[in-house]
Amino acid sequence: MAADELITAVIVDDHAAISAGVRFWCSEAVPPIDLIDAGDRLADVWTGPGAVADVVIFDLELVPRRPDFGELRRLVDSGRRVIVYSQHTDDATAIKCVDLGALAYLTKREGPEHLVPAIRAAARGEPYTPPSLSGALIADDHPGRPRLSQRETEVLRAWFVSSSKELVAAKLNITVKTVDTYIARVRVKYANVGRAARTKSELVGRALDDGLITLAELNQTVTPM
Repeated sequence: MAADELITAVIVDDHAAISAGVRFWCSEAVPPIDLIDAGDRLADVWTGPGAVADVVIFDLELVPRRPDFGELRRLVDSGRRVIVYSQHTDDATAIKCVDLGALAYLTKREGPEHLVPAIRAAARGEPYTPPSLSGALIADDHPGRPRLSQRETEVLRAWFVSSSKELVAAKLNITVKTVDTYIARVRVKYANVGRAARTKSELVGRALDDGLITLAELNQTVTPM
């Protein structure tokens, strides 16, 4: 998607005040984002203007006290680019949504400074990690998932989409030796949870499985000039 191309998003949320606030944020964005309000009508995501929206902003709890992970899975499996915008602040819910394929998980405490960039990233098929999700990923204690630091994750993602460690070092303003150190730490952490990744391709596979990077990002690999 071109940088200046109009982005359309459809929001599914049963709180009119939330939808109104998101509409205002989208209208004030530069360039503005066209928001379609589906209210709590999930059918409007599949028919009419909502069916062709670039991004779905999904309230996980349209039915009180029952997060609808099944509908999230259905949206993702159909190829929709989904941002979960939820009142749930627990790490387990955030991790589950990312595992199911949401490109971003934001709590309703996070405002336009995070939701607008998340919409733009999702429209490109890219993930966005706001503070709440970053904390959840770092704190995740799933037995098969290593606990990577934020910097380790940053270096890993940069390496996957770069053709050399020199490019990673230049991008992150660190040395190549430091890049090697971070990657080595990540390999050790994966080995410690029984998921050894001795090659770059194996490490990419682990990261894809854990939602640390997407295929869309990998397809944008930078080549040296």
